[in-house]
Amino acid sequence: MGRAYFAAMLVVFLNDREAAAYGRYVGAPSQSELDRMFFLDDADRALIAKRRGDHNRLGLALQLTTVQYLGTFLTDPLDVPTVVLDRLAGQLQIADPSCAKRYTERRSTPFEHRDVIKAAYGLREFSEAEGEFAVWVRSRAWNTGQGPKTIFTDGVRWLRTNAVLLPGVSTLARSVARVRDQAVEDLHERLAGLLSAHQRTILE
Repeated sequence: MGRAYFAAMLVVFLNDREAAAYGRYVGAPSQSELDRMFFLDDADRALIAKRRGDHNRLGLALQLTTVQYLGTFLTDPLDVPTVVLDRLAGQLQIADPSCAKRYTERRSTPFEHRDVIKAAYGLREFSEAEGEFAVWVRSRAWNTGQGPKTIFTDGVRWLRTNAVLLPGVSTLARSVARVRDQAVEDLHERLAGLLSAHQRTILE
C-alpha cells in the first residue's frame, strides 16, 4: 500500500490516478514543455552559478525547474525523468549528469536550496496563503455551486498563479472540502431564511 493508495483513501473525490499524479512527474515532459519549462534563463544561471560543485549546481537546477513545472518540491529532488536531468546538464555544460547522485549526500543541502529558490522567486508555503485560498474557495462555491473536484482542480491553478507551493494532496483536498461544504451550508441557510421571510410577508 503506497502513497497513491493512502492519498486516494483520503481524497474521495479524486480517483487513484489523479491522486497519484498530483505534484509529481508522470512520464517525461513533452518537447514543448522541455523547451518552455526547463530552459535556464540568465537569472536562473546567476543563481545556480553561486553553488560550488557540478552536483550542487545541477541539483539546484533540478529543484528550480521542478518547482516551476510541478508547483511543488519533490521529497527526493532526484526523482526526475532522465530527459530532464540530461537537458539541464547540457545547459550547464556538465559532462557527467550522474554527478547529481552526490547532491543528496549532505542532507541539508536540498532544503537550503529550496529556501534560496523560494526567496529568489517569491514562492510561499500553503500555510502562508491558506486564508486567501479559503476566501477564494468560498467565493467560488458560493457563486458557482461547483463540486469539490472542479474547485480542487481550479484551486491548483489559483495556487500556482499566486506563487503558492502546492501542499500535500490530502491537505489541499481537505481544505477545499471543508471550506466548500461550509459555504454551501451557509448559502442554504441564507436561502432558507429568505424563503421564510418571504412566506411571512405573504401571510401578513
